[in-house]
Amino acid sequence: MSSGFRRLAVALLFIATIFCSTIPARAADKITVASVSWTGVTIKSEIAVDVLKSLGYRAENKVFSVPITYSALANGDADVFFGNWMPSMATIANKFFDSGKVIKYVANMPGAKYTLAVPTFCAQAGLKDFSDIAKFGDKLDWKIYGIEPGNDGNQIIQNMIDKNMFGLGKFKLVASSEVAMLSQVQAYAANRKWIVFLGWAPHSMNERIDMTYLTGSTDATFGANDGTATVWTNIRKGLEQDNPNISKLFNNMTFPVAMMNQIMTSVHKDASLGLAKAGLVWLKAHPEMYEKWLNGVTTTAGKPGAPAFKAYLDSKA
Repeated sequence: MSSGFRRLAVALLFIATIFCSTIPARAADKITVASVSWTGVTIKSEIAVDVLKSLGYRAENKVFSVPITYSALANGDADVFFGNWMPSMATIANKFFDSGKVIKYVANMPGAKYTLAVPTFCAQAGLKDFSDIAKFGDKLDWKIYGIEPGNDGNQIIQNMIDKNMFGLGKFKLVASSEVAMLSQVQAYAANRKWIVFLGWAPHSMNERIDMTYLTGSTDATFGANDGTATVWTNIRKGLEQDNPNISKLFNNMTFPVAMMNQIMTSVHKDASLGLAKAGLVWLKAHPEMYEKWLNGVTTTAGKPGAPAFKAYLDSKA
């Protein structure tokens, strides 16, 4: 081979090496957060996007339904999901965990609640337990109110109806959205109309509505402990190997129920604040939280993460 050809071959090899080596670096800098349109999950997801941006990552929050969220994680179209409510999501999520395509990862919020609820005046009149619902079918117009179609809570309710659990075979599930459902509940409660709906905590509904969670949930419904839930952070397979820095961040990120209640209540008091901004305002007042999250986490340039996020907070909140 002539020296000219050797030089050309070396040059082409060098260019190919540079090109190939930059692809993983660029890909690793992009993080997609999968979210669902629930207030609490939105707050967590928007906070995570802000933290990631402060570290130099290209981050975005994409909103899906629950089933599509798990498909996105399994296909590598999303990297992380902060809203895996267990045990209620088990029927959707467990098959992805079992296949190894989605990693359950870490509990980000223990002590949550997810089950059926009623306005307190209904409970005071005798509707206190799942077994009481059918007794008041006429008052309830034989309807149970859920949130968006495909949601795991809706699936549990529909399964209860389909199997005539607790005598609910005559009932109809009314699928809506979080906002629309809660508006309906508030209107019904204000007019002393009876309603059974899907409730959860943390959420500002617990402050806005005089409500009571029903007892009687089982392992076949919202869990044996009256709907007490643990919320998990799920990540896609391979994220820990692809980006150990971000995996450490996601492992560190916990969201105590009290924190979430305070953020949601602040938005209820001042709607102009918005969920994303409310989260940043709370973190600015509680630096110990983000300092714990960012312990051992660096920016994309390899610098300590906490000072970078503090600077970001100062410019945004």
